[in-house]
Amino acid sequence: AYLTPPQSQGFSSHYDVHDVFVLQLAGTKRWLIHPPVLTEPLRTQPWTDRKAAVAAAATAPPVIDTLLAPGDALYLPRGWLHAATAQGEVSAHLTVGIHNLTRYSLVEALLAEAADDPELRRSLPLGVDTGELTEEIDAVVRRLVERLPELPTESAGQRVRRQLWSGVRPVPLAPIAQTAAAAQLTVTARILRRPHLRHGMRDVGDEVEVSLDGRRVRFPGTAAAAVRAALAGPALAVADLPGLAAAEQVVLARRLLVEGLVVPCTASSGPGGGQGTSSTAS
Repeated sequence: AYLTPPQSQGFSSHYDVHDVFVLQLAGTKRWLIHPPVLTEPLRTQPWTDRKAAVAAAATAPPVIDTLLAPGDALYLPRGWLHAATAQGEVSAHLTVGIHNLTRYSLVEALLAEAADDPELRRSLPLGVDTGELTEEIDAVVRRLVERLPELPTESAGQRVRRQLWSGVRPVPLAPIAQTAAAAQLTVTARILRRPHLRHGMRDVGDEVEVSLDGRRVRFPGTAAAAVRAALAGPALAVADLPGLAAAEQVVLARRLLVEGLVVPCTASSGPGGGQGTSSTAS
């Protein structure tokens, strides 16, 4: 949150390395927006590294010159220059930053996979001067060109997925209520995927594996369709878990509750809850 005195400017023109939503709360503030001096900057490329270019760009006519009043919102993609000045009264606004994954995240993940190559782990010569690294850099480039087509893209994708998942936490569980629900479960009970649960699914031999942030849970392959149905999102009755007999439906639903993958469906969770993100691979 930013509180600015009348006729004052919080920061000179600058850019952020993440997307920003501005929500005006009180007073009014004039915003001047200029095009980027660096398109799609990464977190390692702050505006302070380009102060002169930013200052020069800010002297040009703005592409947006607007006044925000209470209730107004403004979206600033990363890299776009902006400066704001409070008008005749104290101004307050809230900013919400969105840190997106980028294609450079994939570059980093692929390079991490290259760490299994002994040639790329080799020590540099002792006492080497930074001005004498040309030969070593050329050797690394040649080796990367050779290895890149061979790198496991699926493993690199999983690295990026774990990075994404680590930033989103599922709704906390109520352990006592969860245990009680599992103990009292019947086929008439309704279950719901744990809200905001990030997961992936794949078949592993005669089992189905559910991957989560930091752990994996396996179920018999005969329960694959029922597991997928339970984690698909909408609430459903235990009796509606496909491909299983009634007793097996109860056993699976209890296991899902104990593992924290689903929660009992209550009035507060609603019939269509479980708003999370999942990805499935077979």
